[in-house]
Amino acid sequence: MVRAAIVAHGGAGPGPDRRANLIPCLERAREVLELGGSAIEAAVEACVILENDPVFNAGTGAVLRTDGSVLTDASLQTGDGKLGFVTCMHNTPNPIRICLDLLDEEINGLAGTGARDWADERGHKQAHVVGRAPKGQIGDIDAEITGDTVGVIVRDRHGKIAAATSTGGCSYRPAGRVGDVPLPGCGFWAEDGLAVAATGIGEAITCALLSNRIYERIRASDNYSLESLNSTTKSTIDDLIDSKHSVGVIVLGPSGEGIGVSNTDMPWSTWQADS
Repeated sequence: MVRAAIVAHGGAGPGPDRRANLIPCLERAREVLELGGSAIEAAVEACVILENDPVFNAGTGAVLRTDGSVLTDASLQTGDGKLGFVTCMHNTPNPIRICLDLLDEEINGLAGTGARDWADERGHKQAHVVGRAPKGQIGDIDAEITGDTVGVIVRDRHGKIAAATSTGGCSYRPAGRVGDVPLPGCGFWAEDGLAVAATGIGEAITCALLSNRIYERIRASDNYSLESLNSTTKSTIDDLIDSKHSVGVIVLGPSGEGIGVSNTDMPWSTWQADS
């Protein structure tokens, strides 16, 4: 047995202090684990809490695209090789639940109306998502380009690990835009007992293949102490991401607590079982 642990974030970049809003998410994941649930179950249920909180750019709080539409993305990956992701989904406040159903399918990912049709066939909730407009107009000095994400990584007492991420995309982007969240290695990566989840400006994260690059550097160091995780993650962000782009990352290894590292404000929190 190992010590179960959880780490979650509420997005990188401008916005209110949302750290207190992460507490219900951690409590839900902890409850699932203490009742004997798996890392997968805990990560999904915790992510749903964040999708249902309108302060976050995910699910209920997703931002409007340039055409006024609201589209949601999500991803779920486990350390033992299972993967599911969806993108550009209409009327989907909880896309992470659809990712869960994809874990045992021959396909990994779905997009747009096809994704929504597939979800309908399996009884997943379809509901209008009102969304929220970003602050200011693009080009204004006070414009808020919202590209943040929510993410949860969980390690259960058996050492199994799962990473769940969800987002409403990015403001001031067209309806068909695909960010980092549904792209493996970009917005997330989980393998063996190590997982990484990113948040921020998706284009910068995607070009850097950020989550996988951080994963590979940590794995190469073979050091999972908090100090090493922090230093390796920070140096990788500094090496690969222009400082003008708001980016943050959470990481959870095979032992110890989770960490959060960003080049901007990023609410994050972690929990680890006593034994």
